[in-house]
Amino acid sequence: MIPWVGVGCCMSAAALYLLGRKSGRDADVLKSATRVGQLKDLAAILDTDCKALPLVKISGRVGSDAPINCEPSALRGVIVEEREELHFLKQDDAGSFERNISLKFLKNTEVPWYLDDETGRVYVEKAHGAAGLVLTVASDIFEPKRSLDQIRSLDQIRSPDRSLDRSLDPINLNYYMQGPERVGVRRIKKILPIGTSLTVVGEAVKDDTGRVRVQRPHEGPFCVSQKDIDQLISYVGRWSWWYKFASLGFTAVGACLLAKHAAQYFLERRHRWELHKRWYNFASLGFTTVGAYLLAKHVAPYFLESRRRKELHKS
Repeated sequence: MIPWVGVGCCMSAAALYLLGRKSGRDADVLKSATRVGQLKDLAAILDTDCKALPLVKISGRVGSDAPINCEPSALRGVIVEEREELHFLKQDDAGSFERNISLKFLKNTEVPWYLDDETGRVYVEKAHGAAGLVLTVASDIFEPKRSLDQIRSLDQIRSPDRSLDRSLDPINLNYYMQGPERVGVRRIKKILPIGTSLTVVGEAVKDDTGRVRVQRPHEGPFCVSQKDIDQLISYVGRWSWWYKFASLGFTAVGACLLAKHAAQYFLERRHRWELHKRWYNFASLGFTTVGAYLLAKHVAPYFLESRRRKELHKS
């Protein structure tokens, strides 16, 4: 039998080690990123050096010529994440109800936007999903399936003999529910607001129209965060340390489990060999006894017959 737990621990350790190495490389790449003090200098650097820089670090405030109005709030942003969750109660085998959440809808919208530090503008492309990006919650609305009056009426219909002086929270009314019951829908909107101070680390490119932009590099990290570059390096390096530490722990656990399984396997094989050896010795003794008996049974009549013939010849 294959020790899947030990094998799984070793595979997890390998995956965590690779993640730790990747995070360590990302931290080293962030340290080597070209720091641009003012955004107007980036265009000059690209003109003098090349059309693209492997990795640069820029800072500024978020701006856009066509921001998104996030209703019902008055916030405006350049990245909007709309999420819709279905909340329902499901009865388990024990008869109790547990609250479950199912994702119904997820939409991400991003308009052209830039960083502005009052000296120049640098556009940022496809920043959604970048490392370190944290969106602000613009609205969080929960729409219940039934109102409290409707639930109270339903309780009177289904259990007229029960008193109504207890809590009628729709999430806790489990006594009248049969099977999965929808509680309500939660709609969440998260945005990257206009005017947010950001630090962006990515590949700097100048196109044919002269517009400078920062995009996701082909190799290396792409970070969009409200932290400065030193905090990003520390954050990524900390994750690298934790990945390697967890990898060491999973390696130790997996090695112990595999060693235990191997020891049990060899001990079991040895025990089986001892049993087989005893059985072989017993079988050998048995076959020897039976063979000796059959030989003796065959030899005795032969000698008796020979003796009888000799006596006949003498007479």
